[in-house]
Parts: sequence; structure tokens; C-alpha cells
Amino acid sequence: MIEKNHEIQDFPISRLATFDVGRIGNKKHLISCFIEVDVTKAREKLKQIKMSQNQPTSFFAWFLKCCACIFKKYPQAHGVLYKKNKLVTFDDIDISIPLEKEVAGNIVPLPLLLKKVNEKSIFDIHAEIQNTKQHQVVDESDFVVGKKYSKTKMKFFFSLPQSIRMIIWHFLLKNPFQRKKSMGTVMVTTTGFNGRFNGWILPKTMHNICIALGTIAKKPHVVKNEIMIRDILHLTITFDHDVIDGAPAARLVNQLVAALENGEALG
Repeated sequence: MIEKNHEIQDFPISRLATFDVGRIGNKKHLISCFIEVDVTKAREKLKQIKMSQNQPTSFFAWFLKCCACIFKKYPQAHGVLYKKNKLVTFDDIDISIPLEKEVAGNIVPLPLLLKKVNEKSIFDIHAEIQNTKQHQVVDESDFVVGKKYSKTKMKFFFSLPQSIRMIIWHFLLKNPFQRKKSMGTVMVTTTGFNGRFNGWILPKTMHNICIALGTIAKKPHVVKNEIMIRDILHLTITFDHDVIDGAPAARLVNQLVAALENGEALG
């Protein structure tokens, strides 16, 4: 017997890509660390910059810039495995971020690839994100924000069974140069910063390094042996253990946390 009080909705085709990412991520040898970062100083600096320079920017744009500066020092962390025993590293830091877009009446996350983030200012990064938010998603050809693919090929790809799509993904991801071109080497995702809960997120990823921003919450924190109320960012950093070992990963994390807490790249 079928219940009368229910609704059947069309499932967005773009969500199939999320299924694929999750399945690929499950096969990677990922290690994650959960961190609390005091970003009080950085937020104060950012507020002063907005007022003095009268240019729009954001915490997220600064965060991306800060990550790019640190990853530039650790190219192996976001390198791509090649063949059996090679690692391809890149000078440029290309970061993929999700943007919520409306697709056929549904709000879904679609990837935006920001290229050479290490060479851009926080104002340039913010402007690029904001400009891209204005782009409309017309059909499957727009499933990667800011890039155009063949609508016919995209529809055909997502019409295939997932087992077949996994084979295609395997060959696409084998080429480190095509991989960087289409999805970058770093993933940064966020739930939106301010929230009533204190928590982290643990995403699935195809990337060898993925950073997930949880909430920013006011919490008691020890500063110079005194307990103060500070703005604490809940941060998750996930590495591919096949690409980087624990010791260099820990050094990267220490440098990133220090840069975030000191408000580096903000002058």
C-alpha cells in the first residue's frame, strides 16, 4: 500500500558527482586532524583592512590565501602520484571550493576552481568568488562553475552506471596534469562559519589534501597564561598518507595554524 501524503522529487543529476567523490574518497588512505585555531587577531586585522582600504574582502578569501602561502612551502603535500613510484609536484596552488548554485530548482554544491591562489591578493580572490556567484547554471555543461563542458558528453557521462563512471574517473585521475587542470590539487570546503554548535566536519575527497572549515565560536582559550574569550575556528585537515607522511604533515599543520593565528598575509 502506498502512502497518500508524500512527495516524489526529481533528483539533481549533479548530485551523482557527489556520490562518485564519496566512493573514490573511501578508497584513499586518508589521515585527518581536528584542530582549534584562535582567529581573533586575524578577524580584527581583517576588519581594520576593510575599513582602511575600503575594498570588499572576506575571512574565507584570506583563509584561502593563507593556505596557498603555506602549501607553496610544502609542494609534496598536494602532489599527485604518477605511475608506480613517482610524485608530480606543482608550483602553482590551484584550489577547488564548492559554491551553492540553483540547478533545476534545487540548491546544490558545484565546484569552482581558483587558479594560482598563491599569486592573488585577498581582494582578487574575494572578487573572483563573488563574480562567479552571479553566474547562472543553465544545464549540465555548467556543472563545474566558471567552465563550459559539452552538455551532450556530461549528460551521457551521468547516465552511465556508477561502476562505469568509476572506470572513467580512474583514467581521468591517472594523469596528474589533466587532474590539476580540471580539479586543482587542493580542496577547501566550509559549512558557513558562525553557528550555535561547536564542531568539525569530515568530508570525503578525491584530493590529496582537503581542508574543511567548521564553525567559528566564542570559547575560553588560554592566551599568555590567562583565560580569555576568543574566536575559535574548528578546522579539519585531511591528507593522503600515500603522498605525505605524518611528520611533514604535522610540520605543515603547525605552520598553517601559526599563520592563521598571527593573521599572516594581512600585513
